[in-house]
Amino acid sequence: MNDYLKFENITKTFPGVKALDSISFGIKSGSIHGLVGENGAGKSTLLHILSGAYSPNTGKIVIDNNEKKFNNPSEALNAGVAIIYQESNLVPEMTVAENLMIGHYPQKNGFIVYKELITKAEEQIKLLGEDFNPNVKVKDLSIAQRQMIEIGKALLHNTRIIAFDEPTSSLSEREIKRLFAIIRNLKEQQCAIIYVSHRLEEIFDLCDSCTILRDGKHINTFECMNNLNNEILVKKMVGRKIKDKYGYEPHEKGETLFKVKDIYGPGLSDKVSFEINSGEIVGFFGLVGAGRSELLRLIYGDVKAEEGVVLVNNKTINNSTPKNVIENGICLLPEERIDEGIIGVRSVSENINISSRRNMLIANLFLNEKEEEKVADKFIDDLKIRTPSREQLIRNLSGGNQQKVILARWLSEKVDVFLMDEPTKGIDVGAKFEIYKIIYQLANEGKAIAFVSSELPEVMGVADRIIIMRSGKIVGCVKREEATEEQILSMALPVSR
Repeated sequence: MNDYLKFENITKTFPGVKALDSISFGIKSGSIHGLVGENGAGKSTLLHILSGAYSPNTGKIVIDNNEKKFNNPSEALNAGVAIIYQESNLVPEMTVAENLMIGHYPQKNGFIVYKELITKAEEQIKLLGEDFNPNVKVKDLSIAQRQMIEIGKALLHNTRIIAFDEPTSSLSEREIKRLFAIIRNLKEQQCAIIYVSHRLEEIFDLCDSCTILRDGKHINTFECMNNLNNEILVKKMVGRKIKDKYGYEPHEKGETLFKVKDIYGPGLSDKVSFEINSGEIVGFFGLVGAGRSELLRLIYGDVKAEEGVVLVNNKTINNSTPKNVIENGICLLPEERIDEGIIGVRSVSENINISSRRNMLIANLFLNEKEEEKVADKFIDDLKIRTPSREQLIRNLSGGNQQKVILARWLSEKVDVFLMDEPTKGIDVGAKFEIYKIIYQLANEGKAIAFVSSELPEVMGVADRIIIMRSGKIVGCVKREEATEEQILSMALPVSR
């Protein structure tokens, strides 16, 4: 069977970096093709070229034996090419029906016929196997529901090529199964599907074939997954063998450094108390809705706590605002890195220095640019942040390097307690390993670390102790050496009646 979609010698260069270097491979109709590589390997750039958001410097895209040139995503969508991105492209303030039917609004005499709009939207929602109200605003939907709307929009354009970019990073197990069922159904309809994921188990579970990119170059295309295993895939991705992907390093623990007593507020169903010693990494595990992120936000002052106290070095701190919390040596790495962690339109240097620059002002008034450049260069070097320069816009970096910049921001402050909410979300296996090493180094320096992750093997691989949450409260705590997946999951799962 011939390839329905072909990339032929695709090259794309940005100022200071060659993102793609003569990429060539093909994808067949009725197949799911995995696309893997470290952050910065070129996967997203390739999808942007396919979507019409970028134009290649050289090379071409061939669809059904015809060369295609897309000047924008609208042209690509009209030609049957859709990209389902990790970050939603929907309009939050518009309804489900309005978002779903964009470009297909039923009209009469130049006016939208809303009754017909709702009816058609309901039909499309039903085809997706969903039952949410078409009149609800998108901002009130879950991430999984928003993803279904994106898929529904694509199907309305009779799409034959669909690419999924990290679609499961914020989904529950039930939602992932539902998404996989839809993807397999699209395969049965003879769509050519590109599936991008850092979760390698998903690549093996879902894909028929797989292409590996590294540093903008095509490394391998495996036409059959039977010829591939996890060890080979990781080695091809990162260019080296990683025996233990968590690389846990024992570290000395001291006295209690951080304590939370009876904290309570939105997202919790009961008062929560715990403590972390200096040099200790405490993992927090729970299913979606368990209250882990909500707990960290209450501690950080991002959401006002109704009750409870927070102590650092036995000193009660005022956690009514993030500013107070930061000044008392606590920082937060938020789960939503793009929306809440970085300032995308600013440089790497500015993102590193944004918090600590108040301590470097000249005459308490003027920015000390030379000192900021010095700090930025130090952490770019120390954390091995891959960027053409300190002046590069942070939005142009890979997810793993963006996360390193956020870590650098707090390392430039006097911080003793690190609250990390899904710090490796959407990051490839090589970058994850580097983040783990930074976390272990922080522990060796005597910091207290709260590490939230939805991936149970990761929590078990990184943490010294694991706190389990369910339905907005703590339901158990297990030491690293005693932890088993069955034990932790049995506590995390809802109690059957």
